[in-house]
Amino acid sequence: MGCNIPWCVQVLPKMPRQSPSAWAGLKEPIRATASACPQGALDRVLTTAALYTIDPLLPENCPAGTDTSALGGPASNQLTFIAVPIVVESATAGMLSAELLQGGSSSFAESGIMLLRSIADQLGDFLQSYRSTVNDEREQPLPSNDDWTELPHADQVEADHNITVPGVVGRSPALRKLLREISMVAKSNATVLLRGETGSGKEVAAKAIHDLSSRAGRPFIKVNCAALPETILESELFGHEKGAFTGAISSRKGRFELADKGTLFLDEIGEISGPFQAKLLRALQQQEFEKVGGTHTIRVDVRIIAATNKNLEVAVSETQFRADLYYRLSVIPLLVPPLRERRDDIPLLAAGFLHSFNSENGRSLTFDSSALDVLTGCEFPGNIRELQSCVQRTATMAIGPSITSRDLACKSGGCFSARLWKNKQWQQMPQQSSTDEPHRVSGDALFQRVHLDHPSHATRSSNSQFTRSERIIDRETLIAALEKAGWVQAKAARLLKLTPGQIGYALRKHGVELKKL
Repeated sequence: MGCNIPWCVQVLPKMPRQSPSAWAGLKEPIRATASACPQGALDRVLTTAALYTIDPLLPENCPAGTDTSALGGPASNQLTFIAVPIVVESATAGMLSAELLQGGSSSFAESGIMLLRSIADQLGDFLQSYRSTVNDEREQPLPSNDDWTELPHADQVEADHNITVPGVVGRSPALRKLLREISMVAKSNATVLLRGETGSGKEVAAKAIHDLSSRAGRPFIKVNCAALPETILESELFGHEKGAFTGAISSRKGRFELADKGTLFLDEIGEISGPFQAKLLRALQQQEFEKVGGTHTIRVDVRIIAATNKNLEVAVSETQFRADLYYRLSVIPLLVPPLRERRDDIPLLAAGFLHSFNSENGRSLTFDSSALDVLTGCEFPGNIRELQSCVQRTATMAIGPSITSRDLACKSGGCFSARLWKNKQWQQMPQQSSTDEPHRVSGDALFQRVHLDHPSHATRSSNSQFTRSERIIDRETLIAALEKAGWVQAKAARLLKLTPGQIGYALRKHGVELKKL
C-alpha cells in the first residue's frame, strides 16, 4: 500500500468526543488537528499487530519519543487512546486509532475497542478483496497470437471495475458481473428479458439498462402485467378512443405511445393471458398497434425490457406461453442474482435501508457487527425486498442505540419468512459462471427445483467438509478448519466460507490463539 486513506469514525450516541486517525500507507500519517498521537504507541501497533491503549492519555503514560505538547489539558485525564491494527492475511497493512473522552468508564472503553476492531476488520476485508482482484488479473494467462484481437482495451478493463449505477448498491462478484452485462446490453436496442426471483431487483436492473443507454433522456415507462386484468391491460398498453367502452369519456394514450423514443418495462410478463399474447406479439414485431376502439395505426420507436420470475420454458412446453412471443422477448436474457449469491452486499444494503429509516423517523440507529453477521448468514427467499422489511421491522422494535443480533426476529423464532417457507418448495435461479455470455443461457438450466426444509438454515454443497448455516461458528469447527488450513487465517476463512474479519471475530469470541509455525 503506498497511499494514505483517511477514515472517518461516526460518533456513536452518548459519545461526546471521538477524534479518529487512520494510516493505510504508513507514509506521512494523517492526523486530526486536535489530536496528540503517541508515535511510539503507533509504531508498536504496526510492529506487533496488537491492540494498544493508553488510559488515561497523560504525558507520563506515553512511550518515549511521543510529542506530548498537545497533552496535559484539563480533559487529558479523561482521554483514552486506542489503536487497533488493520490486518490483511496475517500482515499489518495499516492501523486505526481514536481518542475517547468519557470519565474513566471501562465499559465505554471496551465498546470503543469493539467499534474500532469492527471497522478495522471491515477495512482489512476490503483491502484483501482488492488485492485478490488485482492478483487474479495479474495471474490471467497470456493469450495466444490468435486471441489478441479479442482482448479488451485497457480503458475497457478499467471501465468494468468502475461501473456505477444510481440505486444499485453492492460490490459482490455476482453484482459486478451483472453490471458488466448491463453496460454491454445498454449499447444496443435489442429486447432484454430479465430473469430472477421475486424481490431480486429486476426493475432496478431495467432502469440501469435505460440509464446507461442512448435513450437515457427519454421516458422510462413501467407496467406490471400481473396487476391488471386483460381488458384493462390492453387499454393501458395501447390506449383507447373516446367511447371505446363504458367509462371511456375521452381519448387516452397508452404506455407504448408514452414510451416513444424511450424504454417500456413490462414486469411479470409471464402472467399475461393467451389471447393478449398474440396482440402483444404484433406490437413487438412491427412496433405498431391500434388503440382500443380505434382504426388508425400508430407507429412507435420503443425498446422493450421484460421481466419474469416464472419458468417460461415450462410454460412454453405446456402451451401456456406462445413460443414465438418467448423468442421475441428472450433476445438477450439476463439473470439477476438472488441475494443469497450476493452475501457481501447484505451489510451495505442493510446499512442503506437503516439510513433511510433513520432519516424518515428521526432516529440514529446503527448496526452491531453481530447483527450484520446474522443477516449475512440468512437466505432471504424474498431477496432485497425481504431484507428491507427485516431492517425496518427490527429498527422499529429496537430499544437501544445499536441493533444487535438479539434484536433480530430470527434469533427468537419470530421470523415469519422462515414459517412461510418451511417445508415448501423453492424455485431457485442457477448461478451463471463468470465465463457465461449473457445471451448463452440454456433454458433447460433455468429454475431448478430445490427442496428446503428451512431457507434460513439451508445446507450449501461444497468441496470442503465444512458447511455452515450461520456466520457464528462453534469453537470445535473453528479449530478444525484452522488445523486443516495450517493455522493460516485466510485459508481457514475460505474453508468456512467466511471473511477473514469474521474469522478474527470468532477467534476473539472463543479465545483461540493462532499458533506460530
